[in-house]
Amino acid sequence: MLTVQDLVTAYGKIEALRGVSLEVAQGSITCLLGPNGAGKTTLMMTIAGILKPKAGSITFADKTLSGLAPHAVVARGIALVPENRLVFPSMTVLENLHAGAYQRKNDFEEDIERLFGRFPRLKERAAQLAGTLSGGEQQMLAVARALMSRPKLLLMDEPSLGLAPLVVEEIFAIIAELHRDGATIFLVEQNAHMALKVAHRFYLMEQGRVTFSGDPGSLAEDEVIRRAYLGSSRN
Repeated sequence: MLTVQDLVTAYGKIEALRGVSLEVAQGSITCLLGPNGAGKTTLMMTIAGILKPKAGSITFADKTLSGLAPHAVVARGIALVPENRLVFPSMTVLENLHAGAYQRKNDFEEDIERLFGRFPRLKERAAQLAGTLSGGEQQMLAVARALMSRPKLLLMDEPSLGLAPLVVEEIFAIIAELHRDGATIFLVEQNAHMALKVAHRFYLMEQGRVTFSGDPGSLAEDEVIRRAYLGSSRN
């Protein structure tokens, strides 16, 4: 569904992505691991059209995305759940959901009711300002807002960041449920233990380059990755 080929994205003269290539298969959950500063968020923002690549290509459903504005990327069928949620704090939960459907002229009230069924706490807080929600509730709202555009591909950047362990379990249960309902998900995550429970393919990024790709079994078998991300070794 998504193919990134030799992608280079720079901040001025500093290249944050240095020839990144990867693929996301339709119907899969693909996870990108890596330390802070590896370029993971830069990759997500480049795919979403927020940053413009210096070189390389991004292809989605056999059509190029490279250089498209963010609203055009959304129109193609990609939605981003950004790092740190970034809900609109001075808007209500319901207004945030409406914002997620800004490119749709009508027929989104049914989607709101369906999302309220999936996220009952959001329904309870529909008239509440998003900035007053807990971190877990804001993450649910960020996911629901992205789903309002009816994406074919959902980009999720660090959905467990800063959340309590029980809330992390809940967020990953939602990710698994979305996949069961047919969603294709590209996930950036540092919690490798949780990602192993849901993802079908993994990539590891270090210093702006992809240094590993494989299935969950090969990830768990790699000794260096086990020590760095799973906190264990075979010794």
